Amino acid sequence: MRFAFRKSTRKDNESIAAPAHFDLGRRGEALAIDRLQQIGYRIVAANFSLPIGRNLRDLIVNAEIDVIAYDGPTLCFIEVKTRASDDFAPPEINVDLRKRRQISRAALAYRRMLGLVKASYRYDVVTVVARPDGSEPRVELLKAFWSDAQLKKRKRQESYRQ
Repeated sequence: MRFAFRKSTRKDNESIAAPAHFDLGRRGEALAIDRLQQIGYRIVAANFSLPIGRNLRDLIVNAEIDVIAYDGPTLCFIEVKTRASDDFAPPEINVDLRKRRQISRAALAYRRMLGLVKASYRYDVVTVVARPDGSEPRVELLKAFWSDAQLKKRKRQESYRQ
């Protein structure tokens, strides 16, 4: 087998521009953190990432928690969803079961790592709709969006019962 390597045409001092949706996501996270701080949350971490296991191809799966904060004594793991429009569907619709399970696994690892297993916690979602027309972005907090009990897998026998 032969491999051909092509020399990069990019100069060393040139940077590759990030796609527009990355900028929208970063802007949404900044707006979400500002709003959370305004209503009294104490921000602990942002974009916290850690490995949570392996997939079927034996590749390491990383999970990221967008914001970790305290709302009073309650530790909150917050997913931020930003969209340019909510005409088709609300942003929180994309916090699907797979994403919830990933965040829950990462939150458990975080709580174990810091000895907070018995501390009260919850999962929140912040939605940001930042329209490109320059209008004021809409930021909404959805407290207790899901719980660990909702993520429990049912046993096969239970799914066959009427």
